[in-house]
Amino acid sequence: MDSSIARTSAAYAEPGRMTSAGAYAGLVDALPADVAGIARAGHGLLIHEHITDAYGVTLSEADRQTVHLRPVSELLARIAERDDRPLDLPRAPEQRIAANCRHFSVLLVTVLRARGVPARARCGFGGYFVEGRYEDHWVAEYWDAARRRWVLVDAQLDEPQRERFGIDFDVTDVPRDRFLVAGEAWRRCRSGEADPDAFGLSFLHESGWWWIAGSLMRDAAALDGLELLPWDAWGAMPEPEETIDDERMTLFDELARLTVDPDRHAEELRRLLADDRLRVPDRVRNGPRDRLEPL
Repeated sequence: MDSSIARTSAAYAEPGRMTSAGAYAGLVDALPADVAGIARAGHGLLIHEHITDAYGVTLSEADRQTVHLRPVSELLARIAERDDRPLDLPRAPEQRIAANCRHFSVLLVTVLRARGVPARARCGFGGYFVEGRYEDHWVAEYWDAARRRWVLVDAQLDEPQRERFGIDFDVTDVPRDRFLVAGEAWRRCRSGEADPDAFGLSFLHESGWWWIAGSLMRDAAALDGLELLPWDAWGAMPEPEETIDDERMTLFDELARLTVDPDRHAEELRRLLADDRLRVPDRVRNGPRDRLEPL
């Protein structure tokens, strides 16, 4: 293994601000040891707020508020408050905690890091939800020492969802052309290989350069140890439908270059993320709530 990759992967084996189990470490320790088993446990604890019909569940507005939780320790607290049984025992769908792809991914990262396995959350776009489009999505990525490579895992996709979306690949080893990290999406669009209007969220009818740039900044922040919400905004992040000026396009070009292969560019990425335009402040704007929130 390249020594730079070895050093970088070791850094991702430690819990971070959002990926510490905190007081619930004992519950996490009892989860299965294998990646598929950990993901399966997550399916029994969380329910995606926009796919509840697959399980015959209707969420109240109060139920939905857990999607705004950032630290996994707070997510685990809500799970335990509702049902304090071991985490490997699946809850009935109506008893699961409302979440989204980011929560499934960060929960998996938390469990792997608790065991010393290098893991990180990646923000980008899945090409397996809507024909001809890449939908905003988060997955987990872990270092497989036996295969000496980083492996993408879609921790959200359980059996009902795999059937719904016609998934024809191993969700514990997602092909790199089926999920594009945000930097790769940006690179393909800049080179003319892809159309930026194909990247966004179909059900919101939103897409384009501004959306890819936001995902790029969130992916970079996650690589730097802060796994934020899919709608958190700060710094140079464009507003919805905003045209990005040339200065920021150049900035995002460099950010994309570094995040596509973050291990080989770890020091450069760290320096770039110190730029005030990219550095995550103490408070970020929660888009749906339209307010600044402390981290």
